Amino acid sequence: MADNGSTPPPPPPGRNPRLPGRSDGGWPRWSAWIVVGVLVALLTASAMLNQPAGTELTYSEFLEDVREGQVDSVTVDNTNARISGEYREDNAVTGTFRTTGPAEISDEDLATLRGNNVAVDFETPTPNWFLSLLPLFLPFMIVIGFFWWMAKRQQSQMGGIMSIGRSKAKTYTSERPGTTFDDVAGYKSVKKEVTEVVDFLSDTTKFAEIGARIPKGVLLVGPPGTGKTLIARAVAGEAGVPFLSVTGSDFMEMFVGVGASRVRDLFQEARKMGKAIIFIDEIDSIGRKRGAGMGGGHDEREQTLNQMLAEMDGFEATEGIVMMAATNRPDILDPALLRPGRFDRQVVVPLPELDDRRQILGVHMKHKKIDPDVDVEVIARGTPGMSGADLANLVNEAALYAVRAGAKQISALHFDQARDRVIMGVKRDSLVMSGPEREMTAYHEGGHALCAALLPGYDPLHKVTIIPTGMALGVTMTLPEEDRHSMRKTQAENMIIMALGGRNAEQLVFDVVSSGAANDLQQATNIARRMVTEWGMSDQIGPMSLSGGGPVFLGDDMMGTKEFSEDTARLVDEEVHKILTDMEDRCQRLLSDNRHALDLIARNLLEKETVTGEEVNRLIATATSTTSPATEPIAP
Repeated sequence: MADNGSTPPPPPPGRNPRLPGRSDGGWPRWSAWIVVGVLVALLTASAMLNQPAGTELTYSEFLEDVREGQVDSVTVDNTNARISGEYREDNAVTGTFRTTGPAEISDEDLATLRGNNVAVDFETPTPNWFLSLLPLFLPFMIVIGFFWWMAKRQQSQMGGIMSIGRSKAKTYTSERPGTTFDDVAGYKSVKKEVTEVVDFLSDTTKFAEIGARIPKGVLLVGPPGTGKTLIARAVAGEAGVPFLSVTGSDFMEMFVGVGASRVRDLFQEARKMGKAIIFIDEIDSIGRKRGAGMGGGHDEREQTLNQMLAEMDGFEATEGIVMMAATNRPDILDPALLRPGRFDRQVVVPLPELDDRRQILGVHMKHKKIDPDVDVEVIARGTPGMSGADLANLVNEAALYAVRAGAKQISALHFDQARDRVIMGVKRDSLVMSGPEREMTAYHEGGHALCAALLPGYDPLHKVTIIPTGMALGVTMTLPEEDRHSMRKTQAENMIIMALGGRNAEQLVFDVVSSGAANDLQQATNIARRMVTEWGMSDQIGPMSLSGGGPVFLGDDMMGTKEFSEDTARLVDEEVHKILTDMEDRCQRLLSDNRHALDLIARNLLEKETVTGEEVNRLIATATSTTSPATEPIAP
């Protein structure tokens, strides 16, 4: 890597960058001001040169000096009656003088001059040629300057139009401090995948000696916010080569052929640099399958993709140019873009695991004032499924909560509040529930909490609250101990039971069914349907996948039909209904057998509004040791 001195980085080879102070690469903008300054200086100098030197006198003082015999000679200007002269050398006052006389000197004054032996000379000076021609040429100069300005303006506009086909890639040269793998927290497997690219760009000889060919293109695939662009920049920083970054939308313009022209200019610029990394972010915007949808096969996007495919075939792997791209939709990319010789290596950048989240949180918490009671392990366990961008937002939200509370450090409470806001939404303190509605909400959330605490193998209960948050009137939150990558049938059934816990608690205590369980029913039905159609967890359907194909895009698969019969669809509905009713029966038995614990949890929720998982477990243990459970609803 280059040093981080004060020497500015040289411009990229092959480019003629616009110099500072120039509007279009021609004359500098300040050149016009220099011309105006020179003209003003010439006019001022001409006027000053025409002014005679000497002491300024009034005409009366001049005549008085003549009568006293102090004046030796005078010169009268016939054009402006200006009089200049010299004093006698034997006088006390010597030197020159100047004054302004009448338009025509009288005979009496002339007689006074001659009587005192003053040499009188009348002259008509030749006018300054520059000042004489200036009134004639000034209108022409103004007209010529106007047309010159219009021509330059038109040329600038035409230059912008003619340069529309140039690449809009941002170039990060190796002279600038680059991003390295040390700046990317976690993702050891991803770094290992792209290390070969770094080794190739750093030393191509060891690959050439054995005959190995480095992949031309590396496609980074992963959900949004996982740091795909950061990883690509880290590869360039580790290899110490220029990095050209461009997004897929930069190739698209309203003019036909602009995208293909920008692709050609991008590759030409990379070739002039020798070794370089071309990074295209959101490549799915131009790399979608050709011929899909109603637009036909000859639109601007497809021509841009065709040009990119041709350019990737036009350079050899030994040239030292590696293409990297990022997308979160690899399923919609054109197959020609992914074949060997183009983007023939795909590197998956998944959502961070527990250890990765711990490292990412450590990076974002490094320069913030964190209270010693904050446990990064607990925060990492409570953020499954969050990307690096989500974790950065979580830390920032915690800092904002600390500022609002007037705290000097960010505590664990602030992180807990930030996680609730990010996952569930903002607490609606302005929402006031009536007494019966608040009581029903307490039993609803108590049913969820009781099921989560008693179901074997379920995620530990973190807290339950009846404070309206987001779109929900209450929330029950569990905290997984580890990331889950697969799901067993018992785990899926427990999730359905936990989702139905609120609805069954309302029905058990109040013998009513409310609309508060709409989202719970949606989640339970979705899990049950996936058990039948995707996971093969139905005895009647068996090991068969009935899920649809890929996602619909640009009209592709728009006319697709279901791949199973109506009888099978009816059987799927019956199986889903059977799973939901079976899990509802189990949920009702669980709540009935632990009715006293449900009442205790609801009572504490009505008193405290928020109850932690440890308190719920303690209440369940207390209810288990009690022999006389309550049978009536708790009054608010």
